[in-house]
Amino acid sequence: MTITGDILYRPRGRFRSNHAGAHVSSEVGGFGVFRDQAPFLRYPDARRIDLRATLRDPFGETHVRRFEQRSAIDVYALVDLSASMGFVGAVDRFQVACDLCAALAFSATRIGDRFGLVAGGDVLRESAFLPATLSRRAALHAVDRLRDERPAGTNAESLETAAIRLGAGRKLVLLISDFRWPAALVQRIFDALALHDVLPVVLVDAVELNPPRWGLLELRDPETARRRTIVVMRPGLRQKWIDAESKRRAALIQLAAGRVRPPVFVEDRVDSRSLSLRLMAA
Repeated sequence: MTITGDILYRPRGRFRSNHAGAHVSSEVGGFGVFRDQAPFLRYPDARRIDLRATLRDPFGETHVRRFEQRSAIDVYALVDLSASMGFVGAVDRFQVACDLCAALAFSATRIGDRFGLVAGGDVLRESAFLPATLSRRAALHAVDRLRDERPAGTNAESLETAAIRLGAGRKLVLLISDFRWPAALVQRIFDALALHDVLPVVLVDAVELNPPRWGLLELRDPETARRRTIVVMRPGLRQKWIDAESKRRAALIQLAAGRVRPPVFVEDRVDSRSLSLRLMAA
């Protein structure tokens, strides 16, 4: 199994959890990082009375200190298994997705967070499903099962219903795909995951970004298996190809705005440092 390196992350917003961990939560109590002061009548805990604040209050009201609790969160990898994810160019796109899942499973369980996995194309792949777990062994075993799957199917519509598998609580979700979906499907999936802190991870192959300038080129749509042969790739056609990829990227960024985090584009291989910087951004 390939572990690309530790992936660091910081969840956006407040998460509720009953388990102590490494992240700031929405819970307050008597231990943790100092948050603020509050009237004793609202939080009647005599052990946390702040004498200085109480003595300074001109109305003689008693104050207590409140502290931010640190908690664990659930981290999910949501993986597209439609046929286009089986593309092999400069690299094997599906194996890159699996390597990313392995690194995320290792990193999450190492700091006491729970890792879960959901994968699907036309339908969800039950054999690759893993409810969030603290067990690193179970998490990495689920990634091994994912490697045994094969991308297939004409779309990734099952990911729209995957939000049900995540449950009601807020989760950190890495949505891993090449995002070669219709704009309407992208929007529906983003909206279905609106409750969660979602980072779209876009897997890009260098061949897609930099096609040859000249020569015979056969294109095959992996979703439909249809083939089309272009007799000669020429500079003008190559530029149209590059422009189309740029427009597709811009459209995805626009669809993500206001719904999820800005997409991260991963070219060929996962750079754990670069991904961590994006995941640590506030």
